[in-house]
Amino acid sequence: MGVSTDTQRDGGETTALAPGAAEIDGTHDMTIEQLAAAVGMSVRNIRNHHSRGLLPPPEVRARVGYYGPEHVARLELIKDLQADGFNLAAIERLLSGSEGLAGRLLGLRAAVTAPFDPETPEVVTQEELEQRFGPAEPKDIERVRRLRVLVPLGEDRFEVTSPALLAAAEQVMALGIPLRTTLELIERVSRDCDSVARSFVKLFLAEIWQPFERAGQPPERWDELIGAVDSLRPLASEALLAVFKLRMTSQLEDAFGKVVEQQAKRR
Repeated sequence: MGVSTDTQRDGGETTALAPGAAEIDGTHDMTIEQLAAAVGMSVRNIRNHHSRGLLPPPEVRARVGYYGPEHVARLELIKDLQADGFNLAAIERLLSGSEGLAGRLLGLRAAVTAPFDPETPEVVTQEELEQRFGPAEPKDIERVRRLRVLVPLGEDRFEVTSPALLAAAEQVMALGIPLRTTLELIERVSRDCDSVARSFVKLFLAEIWQPFERAGQPPERWDELIGAVDSLRPLASEALLAVFKLRMTSQLEDAFGKVVEQQAKRR
């Protein structure tokens, strides 16, 4: 069966209707429809952003407009600014306020949102989960939902957002610890990690961002700021792991010291 390669013009912008267009080589390989799906935005809104000058023009090949990563990043930035309460007029002023500001904001956003060590998500079925963890109670399912470990895909299929975390939970259960207790532990660790993460973010805001802002956000220091964000997370991870190792060793020594003492009294 042949594939339609019709194109459509709307407001001076060319879009493709061909389903296979995304397979074209190069970094700009998304039609406007595919771009809309990638960022969770309507085609109409994307065209509106383009007409306001908020979005760079697409790369046109054979009368078809294609979009790339910078368009995704720009639209994600617009969505984030809207979520923070900025209207489109304010966003337009912000992105056009000074030379290079939009690029700097995109660079900062990329540094903030870049994953640590990205994992490749896995897809598992309900049957596979029950084989690995046994049947789950409704409360356990709700805990898993809150932890965002599994994302329902429909038809009894789930995306595992962190296979490493799921594997760790499986290994904990292999020690004889029940699923509910394992999930409760993960919840407590998650809350503790939230607290630690907030502490590092507050440190960054107080010691790096606020002095930068008080200095008038000098253009020559933007790269330094973005570099500091890039360094913050690995430094925080290393510091947290180093402290955890010390505290874990101390806690084990205390706990098993008491165990040995109790065993000695029994003799």
